[in-house]
Amino acid sequence: MRWLALALALVPLPTMAEFFTLKGHGGPIMGIATAPDGRIATASFDNSVGVWTGQTPKWLEGHEAAVNSVVFNGTAIYSAGDDFTLRQWPGGQVVGQHKGKIVGIAASKTHVATASWDGTIGVWPVDGATPMSLGPTGSGVNTVQFSSDGSQLYSGGVDGSLRLWNVASGQEIDRLVEHGFGINELILNEADNWIAYGAVDGVTRIVDLTTGGERDFTLDRRPILALALSPDRSLLAVGDGEGYIMVIDTIEWRIAQDFRATLRGPVWALAFSPDGENLHAGGIDEAMYSWPVTALGDQEQMASAEPSFLKDPEEMENGERQFARKCSICHSLTPDGQRRAGPTLHGVFGRKAGTLSGYFYSDTLQDSDIVWNEETINALFDEGPDHYIPGSKMPMQRITQPQDRDDLIAFLRRATAPEN
Repeated sequence: MRWLALALALVPLPTMAEFFTLKGHGGPIMGIATAPDGRIATASFDNSVGVWTGQTPKWLEGHEAAVNSVVFNGTAIYSAGDDFTLRQWPGGQVVGQHKGKIVGIAASKTHVATASWDGTIGVWPVDGATPMSLGPTGSGVNTVQFSSDGSQLYSGGVDGSLRLWNVASGQEIDRLVEHGFGINELILNEADNWIAYGAVDGVTRIVDLTTGGERDFTLDRRPILALALSPDRSLLAVGDGEGYIMVIDTIEWRIAQDFRATLRGPVWALAFSPDGENLHAGGIDEAMYSWPVTALGDQEQMASAEPSFLKDPEEMENGERQFARKCSICHSLTPDGQRRAGPTLHGVFGRKAGTLSGYFYSDTLQDSDIVWNEETINALFDEGPDHYIPGSKMPMQRITQPQDRDDLIAFLRRATAPEN
């Protein structure tokens, strides 16, 4: 079937405004970037970055946890995520390290900036010179944006502050906003003298950089998770936690479109194509969707199949429901493993932790003596991974009710059994 994969890879991305879908990731799409030459990069919960010039991407593998953000910068690609690292491609070498997950990246001609939940902002010279750390800010940093000349940097934080920094000195210049609602995304439009931010309260606010005055846009959905500005600066796209995209006309300052973009999950990533003809979106559906700007709102919801973790809970027995809610976003049940942030659970009973070939485990799990069985799986969810296997990459979660754990284990025993 190699000829089929090659043929799909050679199918170019659309060059005119039309709807298309990019599929291949095994987890939610957390970030999207576009390059002037038409390439699209997608950052995913499956620990990888896909670089698309056709329907089959080039996979950039190296992150040890979910990838949250990606950006093109000249001939290089930078990505960062839950493994606390900033990586440069090609090569995937670590060029920056935080003490907490990195959730945002911005690039200027000379630097890459990283926003981290460790409360600091990393400023990494692209020529490999000594980096700088801005902060600590007192809370996690979610998003950063450079000024057009790269001399200043804006940041938005979990504490609801919008700050301005001097890149050369590392000093905070001003605090433009302090309102208590965490700021998730920023868009800077210096040409028209405003900056937009999306917050956890579901409001998109546009701040005049001269007067400090604000315009507010809300449709009572929360939180705001993604923002994108069209190349001609006339449209501001807003993605929220309920799967909708709102498009604001920045000339007349009105809501031009509002439509459901995903089934029931959030919109985590937005980007306009370089020519402004299409709007790309990513979320929990494991695919990137792209709409012609002239047809926004005319499409039905784009997901062709509902992920198992979004099924109606009433359609599942309790063990499957627990798996869908707690495990399916990271783990598959099939022998091939698909593309997931965690290894397949196929044949997990009796397997020593950290030993499945082809998956990059944390040292903690590889060095453990755990063998997966009813007792160890029960303990994992009773205590939580952060207590049962401190230092592992597994997210912090518990199943507090013994019956729910028993039902999950019974389901896994059936669903992961190798075929005879």
